[in-house]
Amino acid sequence: MPKLSKSLPKYRKHKASGQAIVNLGGKDHYLGPHGTKTSRVEYDRLVAEWLTNGRRLANRTDETEITVVEVLAAFWKFAQGWYVKNGEPTNEVEAYRLVIRDIKRLYGNAPATEFGPIAFKAVRQVWIDRGQARSTVNKNAGRLKRLFKWAVGEELIPPSVHQALLAVDGLRKGRCQVRESDPIMPVPLEVVEATLPHLPRVTADMIRFQLLTGARPGEVCVMTPASIHRDEDVWEYRVDGHKTEHHGRSRTVFIGPDAQLILARYLLRESDEVCFSMAEAVEQRRALKASQRVTPPSSGNRRGKRSEADRRSMKRSRKLISQTTFNTGSYAHAIKYACAIAFPAPEPLGCQAGETNAARMRRLTGSQSEELKAWQKQHRWHPNQLRHTRGTEIRKQFGIEAAQVILGHAAADVTQVYAERDAEKGREVARKIG
Repeated sequence: MPKLSKSLPKYRKHKASGQAIVNLGGKDHYLGPHGTKTSRVEYDRLVAEWLTNGRRLANRTDETEITVVEVLAAFWKFAQGWYVKNGEPTNEVEAYRLVIRDIKRLYGNAPATEFGPIAFKAVRQVWIDRGQARSTVNKNAGRLKRLFKWAVGEELIPPSVHQALLAVDGLRKGRCQVRESDPIMPVPLEVVEATLPHLPRVTADMIRFQLLTGARPGEVCVMTPASIHRDEDVWEYRVDGHKTEHHGRSRTVFIGPDAQLILARYLLRESDEVCFSMAEAVEQRRALKASQRVTPPSSGNRRGKRSEADRRSMKRSRKLISQTTFNTGSYAHAIKYACAIAFPAPEPLGCQAGETNAARMRRLTGSQSEELKAWQKQHRWHPNQLRHTRGTEIRKQFGIEAAQVILGHAAADVTQVYAERDAEKGREVARKIG
């Protein structure tokens, strides 16, 4: 008969979840947040029961099993440290936050081992009912599966939970009643030009640079002087941590003479600072708004005196000024803001004097709201459309291969053998129209 140890199982901390655990009979039991009185009491109770039953746990309910919300909390802590690029959170952090929110709302208190295919489909239906496109729903479904896969790797839940979720197929085109996403279309150059005067110089130059180079919005946001190689007549921006880096592909943005003129003024800074500073853009926007005031300073409209609208936006402004780096979301929001000024909605769809957007939406009828959405769709654009505008132009002038090189698209049959040939093609295009 094996000799029994006199020592008691240890009260331990599970680093991934922050939960207190104790291993009894080869199985971890979660006790609650580590270091709390509640978890200590639960530890004492479980160990006492285990000792009383001859160092075995009697058949019992799964009341101490980790819950879904505890798994979500552990993954959220991991995601905030994992999905980071150039010191900034990537868009995946926000995407996971929304996925976690919906899972928590429906199944937060349920045992994690009970989250199966039916629960998965119920959460997915929330996204469908919200009007998300099929591709977006499938991306979120993939995030949900990866979340539970991570939990298996951390031994928070048994592998069977994730394996069951894999049985749920993605939504297929033509096989479901879920809307398809609209294709990204080029934005007319005249629309871009009409928007630029209503933007700070930094943001306007980001747009001009992106339009000339075909760079991705995220690539423009994180560009630094150190990443620009200026040895030749065509500069090269060697993108670090780009979209397809994990596939083993390199990404170079070719910068021709026109784009160089725009970029030159933003290279006079520390080599590791971003070229296009969000803090500078916010200050320029404030100066632009001050210059556009029509009420004289003597009438209480001096710079620094805030209107009611200014006070409503103070919280957001403080948040923006504390950031130094644009991300794709803030870049797109700046363009959306400028479009609203450049293309005000016609009466009665537009905001009346002193009316907030929320008040306008309450005033409009259902049909007017739909009419406003349709009108805004025609008079709003986002940074990704600039790449399509540039790609369309390059394809017409230089052919599909040149457009592929400039935009950083990789065909299935392209190998490293052709890398230098493609680079020279990119330099040629940049010399002529970049």
